[in-house]
Amino acid sequence: MAGHSKWANIKHRKAAADAKKGKITTRLVKEITIAAKMGGGDISSNPRLRLALEKARENNVPKENVERAIKRGTGELEGVDYIEIRFEGYGIGGAGIIVDCLTDNNTRTVADVRHAFNKYGGNMGTDGCVSFQFKHCGQLIFSPETNEDALMEAALESGAEDVITNDDGSFEVITAPHDYTDVKEALEAKGFTAELAEVTMKPAAETELSGEDGEKMQRLLDAFEALDDVQDVYTNAVIID
Repeated sequence: MAGHSKWANIKHRKAAADAKKGKITTRLVKEITIAAKMGGGDISSNPRLRLALEKARENNVPKENVERAIKRGTGELEGVDYIEIRFEGYGIGGAGIIVDCLTDNNTRTVADVRHAFNKYGGNMGTDGCVSFQFKHCGQLIFSPETNEDALMEAALESGAEDVITNDDGSFEVITAPHDYTDVKEALEAKGFTAELAEVTMKPAAETELSGEDGEKMQRLLDAFEALDDVQDVYTNAVIID
């Protein structure tokens, strides 16, 4: 199966992820708390918590922060009661945007997200207006130098759903969300380390933006990322430098 993601855009996404590392501990602690609240503190029966703990290890979140977050989620410690909210809307050129939040104040979060949409040229839409254009899945992206046949064999043996060859020679391994960690670990055991690996909302089609439109779209995305209640931002926009 062919895909169209640009290798340069993948590098751009990595740079954007690195840029927000200052907020990553807070976001991960909130995610661990809600994951434990929703599914309990046992990672063997709670894949969402298992994934959150893996991210916490990768980002060097202190162990005591992790343990307190789990206890707050399971009710062993008192803590803030977070709720999940998803916003959908449109950016520059009609590009789809999904903004996932964890908040203890719904009114504040709605106002903040709506303000960002309006200030930076977007439009907040209704529930479901763009999410049908995205697939919730695990995504592992490998460089064009990767051995395609060996990667495909290893990926399918480990339980991946698909291996996509992109126009620029890079490869994407797609998994069901609950299989992501197992597939990632199995591939790493066979020597395949992804350049970018995450559980994400993968767009079915992409909207390329460049020049002034690309700059406007980036400002809109940055505005969402700057909000304290925002956990993740997904878009089908590909910003071409």
